[in-house]
Amino acid sequence: MTLVGARAPARARAQALGEGVRLGLYAFDRYKAKRPDPKVVESLTVLAPAARDLANVREGLQAADLAAEATCFARDLINEPANHVTATRLAEAAREIAKAGGLQVKILDRAACERMGMGSFLGVNRGSTEPPAFIHLSYVPRGRPRRRIALVGKGITFDSGGLDLKTAEGMATMKGDMSGAAAVLGVMKVLSRLRLPVEVHGLVAATDNMPSGSATKPGDILRAMNGKTIEVNNTDAEGRLTLADAIAYARQVVKPDEVVDIATLTGACSIALGTLCGGAMSNDEALQARVLRAGQAAGERLWPLPLIEEYREGLKSDVADMKNTGPRPGGAITAGLFIQEFAGDTPWVHLDIAGAAFSDKELPYGSRGGVGFGTRTLLAHVVAAGGRG
Repeated sequence: MTLVGARAPARARAQALGEGVRLGLYAFDRYKAKRPDPKVVESLTVLAPAARDLANVREGLQAADLAAEATCFARDLINEPANHVTATRLAEAAREIAKAGGLQVKILDRAACERMGMGSFLGVNRGSTEPPAFIHLSYVPRGRPRRRIALVGKGITFDSGGLDLKTAEGMATMKGDMSGAAAVLGVMKVLSRLRLPVEVHGLVAATDNMPSGSATKPGDILRAMNGKTIEVNNTDAEGRLTLADAIAYARQVVKPDEVVDIATLTGACSIALGTLCGGAMSNDEALQARVLRAGQAAGERLWPLPLIEEYREGLKSDVADMKNTGPRPGGAITAGLFIQEFAGDTPWVHLDIAGAAFSDKELPYGSRGGVGFGTRTLLAHVVAAGGRG
């Protein structure tokens, strides 16, 4: 929840209180025949420091409601089993969000993705019996927008590792490999009620990553939407392959002022930063600073990691433009360098939330399972871009 001090403005303290209550009461028990007694708060009285603060307190509580709603929606998607939340279900959720909020929505099926040249994304889907779905949600304000923002969420609904198969332990929480997509959809769900003067596009390349006779093999070469060829030297590094086409699509179709992608991308990042912090990498210092401030305001820890140019050498391929993984040391950074190839000169921030997206223990602001990490950071960033932060 939002972190504030005793001297913080009344609005910020009210928002922190509201978020803490809503998020702390969250539970996912819809599949239990005998549900535990729910956590219930029948009423909550919030006192303003002075009469002049009443309006600010109300604004803070309203902001808390939207932030908590977005986060709990993301948590529900993450906690659903992978046989229920498929790429098709994520597309259905996007349509429901669009209908309820008056957003524009476009869903590209496999044939449409093929016409767009999304060979990198579709390469991940090759081993699956579930069809892929490329989701494009758009919030367009009245009048000329201040900025055009593309939010890109990794949408791997289950990651087996493909032919480079994970262990049973490694697959245990892989229904949560679409936590980035869930965060983006959560933001888009509440966006229209904020009436911000910014244009926001939510993009998700959704699929699972499965092994089969038709699956992409180590050594295969895929061609991404921007024409770059990729030698797949590890089929378990699939998220970056889907992000590559999603970001290429953003640049070619959306033409945004900035791109923020969020993904449960690398175990290396979770080793470096643990379970309560995400990594941030960027080609634009000013944009990264704004995203880090949004994370601080939301109470979601993010730590900047460098995109060390010399590490790009590890992505060189003898047979294609690049490989999808480099050496094990610095794995989070080489993953960021891979994605940067598709962001080009568009201001871009990459958030690696692999460690923080799923919790195996109770947290003060949530139960075990999907955390919805990053949802409130993205929302705070968009709000700030609209001049409301």
